[in-house]
Amino acid sequence: MLTADEFAGLFRKIKKSVKNSSAPVIDLIAASEGSPYTILTATILSARTKDEVTARAAERLFRIAPTLRALSKLSSSEIEQLIYPVGFYRVKSRALKKLPEVIDKLYNGKIPDTIDGLLTLPGVGRKTANLTVSRAFKKPGICVDIHVHRIMNRIGYVRTRNPFETETALRAKLPRRYWSDVNTVFVMFGQKICRPVSPHCVTCPAAGLCGKHGLDSLS
Repeated sequence: MLTADEFAGLFRKIKKSVKNSSAPVIDLIAASEGSPYTILTATILSARTKDEVTARAAERLFRIAPTLRALSKLSSSEIEQLIYPVGFYRVKSRALKKLPEVIDKLYNGKIPDTIDGLLTLPGVGRKTANLTVSRAFKKPGICVDIHVHRIMNRIGYVRTRNPFETETALRAKLPRRYWSDVNTVFVMFGQKICRPVSPHCVTCPAAGLCGKHGLDSLS
């Protein structure tokens, strides 16, 4: 297994390798003084969707519905038209339609700032909850998507079978100073270099560790 010192050195190299890459769309929204509403909603939209598609859909939606109250006045079909063609747009439109009512009923109209609270909302899974907690409320959260899960296993830092197991393992092992950055860095790294298919191993700063741990073929 990858040691703490090995991980620290590798993380610095990985972060340096993606310094010129475009940040994930949720980070860009958060950096532009995004509200808990916009960050939560955009994160829901982003599931199984390319960043550029998410960005355009979020812009259209927030132009018409910049707040939860405004969102509540839209029908599911109106939301659907605004967010198309994000992945699973029909499912997401129904979830977004329910969102204001559930937040009003359970949390007096205020978006919850805990992972457990966020998980009670329609359309919210662990990835969305962790990302919203860390970006909207500046609280510790480990957002584990397919990139984080794949890369953490490839470099031998964890041995897990799915993203939930990876999140659990990282909460127990990964120092908190990395929690906020790991998703941003590994998403960019996973899109640019450590791809699921045909990774760029020749230029990868983690290539030696993958060989060391026998994980070159993991996808």
